[in-house]
Amino acid sequence: MTKTLPREWGLVSAAVALVADQGSKFALLYGFDFLHMVPGRSIPILPFFNLVMVWNPGISYGLFPASSMWGTALLVLISLAAVAGLGYWLWGMTSLSLGIGVGLVIGGALGNLIDRLVYGRVADFFHFHGFGYEFYVFNVADIAITFGAVAIIYEVLKPQGDSGEG
Repeated sequence: MTKTLPREWGLVSAAVALVADQGSKFALLYGFDFLHMVPGRSIPILPFFNLVMVWNPGISYGLFPASSMWGTALLVLISLAAVAGLGYWLWGMTSLSLGIGVGLVIGGALGNLIDRLVYGRVADFFHFHGFGYEFYVFNVADIAITFGAVAIIYEVLKPQGDSGEG
């Protein structure tokens, strides 16, 4: 019986994140016609959760918005470089949790990269709010990137003697 490598788990987590992101975007953009929805229009789902159509021209949380074709091209190149660097890092990975974390970031980055290539910006839909607070509008790719980053940070900061691999 062969041992499953962290790289393989990373590739699977990247694929799952990418498929979940693009599947949810396809369902909302085309199945529920969010593609033609007025940006910012909100559909209440729960008292603390709405679906809303937001086109994000920047990176996470609207940072560094690309206001031109050159800006979008720069964000595409940065995304490609990040995915390539993370993929290279993933290939030699020895930690399972780190492999999954890096895979989630890769899958999320690819999901948002596809949006940027197809639409020139990223489609965001999910909006949590409550008690007078608003959370950023985000998508499945952003969730994957966030959880992947948390796994990477955990792995980097945990005590060296704790392998966590059980």
